[in-house]
Amino acid sequence: MQISMTVNGTDVTSEIEPRVLLVHYIREVLGLTGTHWGCDTSNCGTCVVLMDGQPVKSCTVLAAMAAGHDIRTVEGLATGGTLDPVQQGFMEEHGLQCGFCTPGMMLTARALLDKNPHPDDAEIRQAISGQICRCTGYATIVRSVQWAAAHSAGTGLDGTDTAVPDVATETAETDAEVKA
Repeated sequence: MQISMTVNGTDVTSEIEPRVLLVHYIREVLGLTGTHWGCDTSNCGTCVVLMDGQPVKSCTVLAAMAAGHDIRTVEGLATGGTLDPVQQGFMEEHGLQCGFCTPGMMLTARALLDKNPHPDDAEIRQAISGQICRCTGYATIVRSVQWAAAHSAGTGLDGTDTAVPDVATETAETDAEVKA
């Protein structure tokens, strides 16, 4: 069957088997491997993506059910080379350890902040309650979301730009310096 949807702002159309899960479609067909596949039972929440701005566990959504919808994955958080405040917050407050749950946590946090720009601790904990982190104990994750809530897009703790470096340009510049 043919499906079409918007993923991270890009319209995509694909031929798929009707039984393909959204998590597999995102990872295997689109090649966006930031969405992790964990328990396959909707218990862990590592596979969370945003569908029309709402967090969904992509291991329980058929790709065909996402047809016509707007899907956002962790790869779609940064825009124009600038980290989303949630991504920056996870860096600033060390909101990850192994990183396996991080993409889903960040997308859930983004959905929360889009709905409520200044959540308290209890609201943050409620929002992420459907996701399991086996490493952090959640304190650093909550602080990461608080950091994101307190900062505008594109600025770090010191007010500096948090633009994602262009690795290809940096590599070319470094190669040129080494050759000189």
